[in-house]
Amino acid sequence: MNSSIALKVENVNKIYRQGNENINALKNISFEVKTGEIFGLLGPNGAGKSTFINILAGTVNKTNGYVNVWGFNLDKNPRQVRASIGIVPQEINVDPFFSPRKLLNLQAGLYGIKKKDRITEEILELTNLSDKANAYSRSLSGGMKRRLLVAKAMVHQPPILILDEPTAGVDVDLRRKLLESVRTLNKQGVTIIYTTHYLKEASDICNRIAIVNKGELVALNSTQELLKNNSDLEEVFIDLTKN
Repeated sequence: MNSSIALKVENVNKIYRQGNENINALKNISFEVKTGEIFGLLGPNGAGKSTFINILAGTVNKTNGYVNVWGFNLDKNPRQVRASIGIVPQEINVDPFFSPRKLLNLQAGLYGIKKKDRITEEILELTNLSDKANAYSRSLSGGMKRRLLVAKAMVHQPPILILDEPTAGVDVDLRRKLLESVRTLNKQGVTIIYTTHYLKEASDICNRIAIVNKGELVALNSTQELLKNNSDLEEVFIDLTKN
């Protein structure tokens, strides 16, 4: 695969069986994410964003289609695919009795990273958690816990970071700080895939945006071009343009 392409998706489908019905969670999804960009995956709740992320994570099997992550075929090299991505979940779930430093070292151990090869201190600094490195996680603010999730996703130094609705339920100031952190990571060379249902947020941070609705890709373009046709977006996603 072309080294300028971090992720290539071709005609991916996911069909769930529900009783006597087939539910199409993803319908022939195709797009590419360029190396080094911030790529927005935009859509209302239930659009298929989480299903797609779970396919990349290996927790959901696609029905058919082709996925290549950082040069690795998902079907042939699932372990290498998982090693190439770090996923920051929407839900905050960290052990309250461990410190950020301890949690990062434990996460690195799960990936089989030897102590001499760990970059715990660098990640703590990058995510602005050095001052709280030895504090109990339960004492961290909501924003710090969000950054800790980002830090955990980075322990194995993945070239691609996926953030799943990272600002859901947070206030304006925290949202601004999180977006600043994302930009900093991107400047460090990390390719970002950013899922959200906030059109304004996606337009502020993403180079290109793909919009999904009911499992289908309904728009894909540079942020600038999509915003030129904002009236068309309103017709497709009224709830997106309200945020």
